[in-house]
Amino acid sequence: MKTLKNIFLFALLFSVVKLSAQTDKATTARIIAAQNYVFVATTAYPLNAADINKIMSRLPGYNGGGNINLTGSSYDLSVTTDSLVAYLPYYGRSYTPKYGSIDENGIKFKSKDFNYKSSARKKGGWNITMTPKDIKDNYSLTLLITTSGYGTLTVNSNNQQSITFNGYIAETKPKKAG
Repeated sequence: MKTLKNIFLFALLFSVVKLSAQTDKATTARIIAAQNYVFVATTAYPLNAADINKIMSRLPGYNGGGNINLTGSSYDLSVTTDSLVAYLPYYGRSYTPKYGSIDENGIKFKSKDFNYKSSARKKGGWNITMTPKDIKDNYSLTLLITTSGYGTLTVNSNNQQSITFNGYIAETKPKKAG
């Protein structure tokens, strides 16, 4: 019964999300082609949801379901032609713990040297793979983007279990001259 409830909530979430598109098709195509966009994470889906649920259920306001609502936070992945900047949370099992400051936890990096490959999907949208080469951790990022601007980002690492984020893409704001 609990599984049926989770499936229903998951279906309801996606039906509500589909009601309002983030960007129009032309804008989405333009910013993907220009490789100048930000993926804004709204939900995290850790690989080991059962373990996360045990911990998160102790926190007030947690409803379960295996996902973690990130709406209102500033977690994102910024993509430009010359840089890849990730500021994402991490929930799951880490095989190699990160020591030091709490600011080092999560999926946080700035890369100037990375592989970027974009290909069109058969039913519309894009498959994008990114692999930073100049950071300490070994990350592989796969971003699936729909024509309306919704995306699913999967982050794989040799040091952590995989994690998936749902969200949307937006245009990068121009830097202020100064």
